[in-house]
Amino acid sequence: MPSAVRFGVNYTPSEGWFHHWLDFDLDSVRADLDSIAALGLDHIRVFPLWPYFQPNRTLIRPRAVEQLRALVDAAGERGLDVNVDGLQGHLSSFDHLPAWTRTWHRRNLFTDPDVLQGQAAYLRTLAAALADRPNFLGMTLGNEVNQFSAGPHPDPDRASSTEIDTWLDRMLAACAQGAPGRLHLHAEYDATWYQDDMPFTPAQAARRGAVTAVHSWVFNGTAQRHGRASVPAEHHAAYLVELSKAWAEDPHRPVWLQEVGAPAPLVPAEHAAAFTEATVRNVLDCPDLWGITWWCSHDVSRRLADFPELEYGLGLLTNDRRPKDTALVLARAAAEPSRAVPATRTTALVVPADPSLRSVCAPGGAVYDAFFRLTADGARPTTVLGTHADDRDRLARRGITEVVTPEQVLPTPQGGTRS
Repeated sequence: MPSAVRFGVNYTPSEGWFHHWLDFDLDSVRADLDSIAALGLDHIRVFPLWPYFQPNRTLIRPRAVEQLRALVDAAGERGLDVNVDGLQGHLSSFDHLPAWTRTWHRRNLFTDPDVLQGQAAYLRTLAAALADRPNFLGMTLGNEVNQFSAGPHPDPDRASSTEIDTWLDRMLAACAQGAPGRLHLHAEYDATWYQDDMPFTPAQAARRGAVTAVHSWVFNGTAQRHGRASVPAEHHAAYLVELSKAWAEDPHRPVWLQEVGAPAPLVPAEHAAAFTEATVRNVLDCPDLWGITWWCSHDVSRRLADFPELEYGLGLLTNDRRPKDTALVLARAAAEPSRAVPATRTTALVVPADPSLRSVCAPGGAVYDAFFRLTADGARPTTVLGTHADDRDRLARRGITEVVTPEQVLPTPQGGTRS
């Protein structure tokens, strides 16, 4: 039986990076898409830059929308489905926000009524423009927009979790109004799961939108603490997938590994293929995985300045569209003719339900360390909220037969272990 897991890539244009929207060249886009399709992948995630598409709150440029439609059509001609990120937002260390939200027009991205009206109109317009395209998967609200809502961003648009609830509901509704029935979701970086004061919460990630999205990057302290070939590094993506399930109400809610990559120098280029193979193998052992979307398709050109060094070499393909060893690893996984459905994970690690305590799930935290100790012992753990740990019906729906706390797993100060 063919695998139901989707394999794709985040599309970074080989010419001009995402600034290609300013000098849109469909022939160049087609050549990029040919190189992606040749890997046997089935979808891409694309990034309109918000200031280029909506430079004024009441101006959504028709020509930019038509160029997006042309890109989606070109992808469809090559057998590629497309997810579209709307509010860009933040990409590869750069913020891309329209002038009508900054400096002299400074307004909160998550609470200002005029900004919300403009955002909703923009998302609805993009979704509606693609609603009749059979290869349009749906909208992601934006790329890691939670980084605007709290530190360490240097100028955050602060909001409460209740205000973020309202923002998410309104933006997802706008996408659904534009393109009913499609796969609309939101996606944040891992501070949602790890940072105590982040107003975007795990419950929001696991309950709002069509699927849960996780973004896995081992430069978050994982590779620094444990090394590139460690159990935590090679299972970090699987950890985030399983961590998300503690907050999900649906016991079989799909989880999308929407971003994952092999960042140098923590994962040197000569070891990137091995890291990719281990990451993919381990995350495929997670039940209810929707898909794996690698970051990213093509390297950033060295002619572009001021990117962090790691960003230049993250592509599956070089800037002149040649596949790297990492691309071949992903292509082999995508081409696997059949794959057994992962067995249910029957051991659940208890996670605090209080989001102000979520740092215990971060690198160095008790939940994090316990999860990887269990993994190293072959236990294949998942997670459950402490408030659900004694709910037999809920545990049974998930197939959980054993519940353990971090204290029962972690080494004692004397060096022994608690059973």
